[in-house]
Amino acid sequence: MARPYDVCILGAGIVGRTMALHLAAARLRVALVSQPPSSADSAHSDVRAYALSPASKALLDAVRCWPDARHATPVLAMDVRSFDGGREAARVGFEAAAHNVAALNWIVDVPVLENLLSEAVRFQPNIALCNEAPPAALTVISEGRASSTRETVGVEFDVTPYHQTAIAARVACAMPHAQVARQWFSNGEVLALLPMGGVQGQVCALVWSVKAERVQALQALDPAEFCAALQVASQGELGALSLVGERKSWPLQSARAQRWCGHWVRNGLWGSWVLAGDAAHTVHPLAGQGLNLGLGDVAQLVQVLRARPYWRSVDDIKLLRAYERSRKAAHALVGGSGDLLQQLFNQSQPAVQVLRDWGMRAFNRSATVKNWTANRAMGPVQKQETL
Repeated sequence: MARPYDVCILGAGIVGRTMALHLAAARLRVALVSQPPSSADSAHSDVRAYALSPASKALLDAVRCWPDARHATPVLAMDVRSFDGGREAARVGFEAAAHNVAALNWIVDVPVLENLLSEAVRFQPNIALCNEAPPAALTVISEGRASSTRETVGVEFDVTPYHQTAIAARVACAMPHAQVARQWFSNGEVLALLPMGGVQGQVCALVWSVKAERVQALQALDPAEFCAALQVASQGELGALSLVGERKSWPLQSARAQRWCGHWVRNGLWGSWVLAGDAAHTVHPLAGQGLNLGLGDVAQLVQVLRARPYWRSVDDIKLLRAYERSRKAAHALVGGSGDLLQQLFNQSQPAVQVLRDWGMRAFNRSATVKNWTANRAMGPVQKQETL
């Protein structure tokens, strides 16, 4: 039985669609498999927003899917504060100008980005949209953290729950956000207000990681009461706040698949599979690196397949293991750093708090360490050929 496709991608989210566009541009025959949205998903607004690095921007620019200035707000500065017992104990700041970059990252409206990718996929002749997975030499599993295919191939997914829940929403602010991403650490919780709506915007994406025992009480508050609690938690930094749309929440976890590639027999044919995106890993949102890691998977796999010798097939396990080694190393650095920060700020012992706050102040004074950290977060910007 012939295989009509070189690559079959399971999951048509941002990672899956970006992967499909880049592989199709490399003249590979791609099948993109997606499930229709559930009635529950279509009945609610999408409040997601992601902080995308310069490396992720370059990857999306290359397939002409970067949103316009109204939906991709450049972050010129980051302001991170730690509070102990209601008092500000330490503060760390980053500025794009200090690193000679146009922006530290961009806060991107997810529905807009997904629509751009969807339209680009429709007009790419090397991509076939499918409801079921056809035979292919290589299957990319990017179905998200609850991937059923990952279970089918027998991969263990090591999960560490944080015992926190993220509350996400859009909020209108009385004062302009000034293109500053703000973050507060207090009592084991993390509050982030991320600038949206362009350079003069007065809307922020809210991501509030709260302890599990607090989430029900916060979600039970009416919009005015919730915004009052949010204004207190954010020290009134942006003035009066009001909800734009509804609130959503989900439990937080760190997770990583034990294996990211392998062989399998599917539809009676021998082939290979590889994991990408949340099907391979998830991290705490406090560092804003979740989607950047997923798009890093795309960049690495595309690079490996593009650079392969002519005599190697896309399902060559040596190629896929090279991808696996590279991306596991990247996840260990980013995920490990986020996990360490989460655990550090979750400690209530006075001695740990004093040491942590001293460390933050020392970090803020060290230009060398701050530059290294900022450069790692922004990612390596490789030259991407515009397609």
